[in-house]
Amino acid sequence: MRELMEQFEISGTSPAQSIQVNWNIAPTNPIYIVRTSASAENEMRKNLAVVSWGLIAPWLTDNAEAKASQSRAINARSETVHEKPTFRDAFKQRRCLIPVEGYYEWATALGQYRPKQAFYITSRDGMQLSVAGIWSSWRAPNGDAIESAAIITQEAQGELATIHSRMPVFMPHDRWGAWLDSENKDIEAIRNLMVVQSPESIVTARPVSSAVNSVANNGKTLTEAINLGEPETLF
Repeated sequence: MRELMEQFEISGTSPAQSIQVNWNIAPTNPIYIVRTSASAENEMRKNLAVVSWGLIAPWLTDNAEAKASQSRAINARSETVHEKPTFRDAFKQRRCLIPVEGYYEWATALGQYRPKQAFYITSRDGMQLSVAGIWSSWRAPNGDAIESAAIITQEAQGELATIHSRMPVFMPHDRWGAWLDSENKDIEAIRNLMVVQSPESIVTARPVSSAVNSVANNGKTLTEAINLGEPETLF
């Protein structure tokens, strides 16, 4: 957690305990997010928080429905996030950064690889990826506040488009302030922050074992590269 706090310049609050390392995160699992809040001196400070992955729709009133909805809302499309009822309020005023060591993607039939071949995608410089996200706080029937978040995705670019049609929206360091500013409610200006030239150039992808397909499997070995060989490709 210390490395996250340094990279994302956390000057506000942080979790009392670190999240247990998880190499195969599933919907509803805990994840870190970076967001801002005003200090006692009315200064905006970045905070590191732990939330549940998958945004809970604000109108739900039942715990079971809320948990089920998270699996359908782990990602929000950049093209429509400002319009969809589940996401639009959070996009307007509760944006965050989601630190990502790396992420998995599965090849589709539209690319050059065998469909469902798993890939691990990580930054070229070894740093945490800074992914655009949104977060929300949902009030459970017992009064508990449950915070959740979703990753914003865009159409895949460059080499990543040969694997899958979508990719996360990576947020450059020089846009963090504007993205996290809850007072910034200009929808078109916010949407423009997600337009980044050659976002695929900051990451590299490697094929990995199908063991990642089961959430029962975990460990850093899931991210190790495998040799596809001729039978694994379509061309």
